[in-house]
Amino acid sequence: MMYEYWLASLYGISAGKKRLLREKFKSAEEIYNIEERELRATGILKEKEVQTVTGVKEKDIRAEYVRMGEQGISFVPYFSEKYPKRVKRIQNPPYALYVKGKLPKEEKTSAAIVGARRCTNYGEEMALQYGEKLAKAGVQIISGMARGIDGFGQRGALNGNGRTYGVLGCGVDICYPRENFGLYMDLQREGGIISEQIPGTKPLPGYFPARNRIISALSDVVLVIEAKERSGSLITADMALEQGKDVYALPGPAASPLSQGCHRLIQQGAGILISPEDLLDEMDIKCLKDLQIINKNKKKLETTENLVYSCLGFTPKDIDCLSKETHLSAREVLEHLITLELQGMAKEISKNYYVRI
Repeated sequence: MMYEYWLASLYGISAGKKRLLREKFKSAEEIYNIEERELRATGILKEKEVQTVTGVKEKDIRAEYVRMGEQGISFVPYFSEKYPKRVKRIQNPPYALYVKGKLPKEEKTSAAIVGARRCTNYGEEMALQYGEKLAKAGVQIISGMARGIDGFGQRGALNGNGRTYGVLGCGVDICYPRENFGLYMDLQREGGIISEQIPGTKPLPGYFPARNRIISALSDVVLVIEAKERSGSLITADMALEQGKDVYALPGPAASPLSQGCHRLIQQGAGILISPEDLLDEMDIKCLKDLQIINKNKKKLETTENLVYSCLGFTPKDIDCLSKETHLSAREVLEHLITLELQGMAKEISKNYYVRI
């Protein structure tokens, strides 16, 4: 892997050209040891890029690679089985990812929570709420660990005892911004820190738009909580749409500059964030926090009780509606609803209107 790290660390050569070189020569060690004349003959690299490959062989790559391991940083190149399939499918995937902690699980649903750095109290509360409630439902939260909405969304996920992952625009060994150091440490324990930049890379402005494509790639949906009309969050939303992902935006006060970007997204067809429960229902994700208890209880239910339970959702339904859907009498439905309430699986929110818990 040391030579693979060397190839990944070459500046000025695109990820696409690195992949072409590796496909041709089968390993980075072969590329490292190739004659300059043979490398030039491939026609893959420009002359300046050939000089880049041949000119950095004097660096002590072994020491860099060992130091990376000592810092607890995992190196995940494009061809590795650990490389996220979601990222591999995008148009311009990174040649390699660097990780402190873990990568998101492929089989789990992921949602990005992004928005303004200088957010309002309303935006802060909503980011915390969506992060926590989605995490409790088993949704992985992806964001950029930035000030404002990003950080609050990820802190909410941690409050919900969920998993959350930060994608940085610098090396994973650098905490940026510094005030999120506590979050930076928590993410390594309860998720992961991810970057395509080699360790030690400083947070330069040009790296952040590129990292947004990784945030959207790792996510099934992107939630924009607050954003100005020109915002990095809208770049993430645009990239998500290009990748075929769903985008949702939170409406806010009509006169608030921090809601203008969200309103524009809604005008263009983005989904409207009404509540975390509504979003989970739309995504067809049931709350997983008490799933083991629910599954255990479901085994004890009679067939008709299961039928009533299966007709319940996060949208309130009255007894008459449930009676029509189940073809049971109103009295039978009510008896089963009382049983479900006692088991903590249903709740009456107004007279004769019930929801699933």
